[in-house]
Amino acid sequence: MKGSDPFTLFRIAAAGCHLCFVSYSIQRKASGGEMMHVVSAPVLEGWGLLSDEQVVTRVLAGQTALFEVLMRRHNERLYRAARAIVRDETEAEDVMQQAYVNAYSHLRQFDGRSKFSTWLTRIAVHEALARVRRRGRYTTMDPDDTPSNQHSAAVDATPDPERLAIARELGALLESAIDRLPDGAREVFVLRQLEGMRTDEVAEALSVSEAVVKTRLSRARAALRRDLFEHAGLAASNTFRFLRPRCDRIVRAVLARIA
Repeated sequence: MKGSDPFTLFRIAAAGCHLCFVSYSIQRKASGGEMMHVVSAPVLEGWGLLSDEQVVTRVLAGQTALFEVLMRRHNERLYRAARAIVRDETEAEDVMQQAYVNAYSHLRQFDGRSKFSTWLTRIAVHEALARVRRRGRYTTMDPDDTPSNQHSAAVDATPDPERLAIARELGALLESAIDRLPDGAREVFVLRQLEGMRTDEVAEALSVSEAVVKTRLSRARAALRRDLFEHAGLAASNTFRFLRPRCDRIVRAVLARIA
């Protein structure tokens, strides 16, 4: 892909899962015993026009069912962030649920100094990191480390049916390559490239400096370029997606836990 930056293909709209509103109403009891506001799907979609911060204000004012707007808006980002750390789909969903419960429980602590999405992502990142570190499954890459390219293999540049078949399965291929990135570089790449977060937002979410984010991103890009991008025209719009059925499942599980 000479003459163009292959990583521009990774810039994905942050809207994520917010379009997959379900058609049922929410009837749950809040922790204080009072009934949560019942919000139908059409009304819920209307609230989607508000900013995160405006929705938070309304949730804190008692319209607790509107927390669903925030979940559906950020499900894909949180899934990608958690999946990048735990490298397991089921555990990533567990991380998401706990992150949402934690965010809901401490919603009044959101002070607006950072974007709500960054605040929420940081909660998910901390939950994911706590899990993998408890199991000794996470080793942050050293600043002087260079990701190895041991998984890469020489590929003939001549198009053939096999390469075309691989290109059609690019989502799984890219997910596998990203999984092979070192701890630390992997989540930086996912948040910065797939989610399109700014360097300062990623730094805040991961509790590292902007310089560390830039270094890890550069090395992750180099590793992936060696591993994949020199050999195929790849795009990442279908990697680590979090589409409607899974989105609905997470929303229902979280609402049940915070009710």
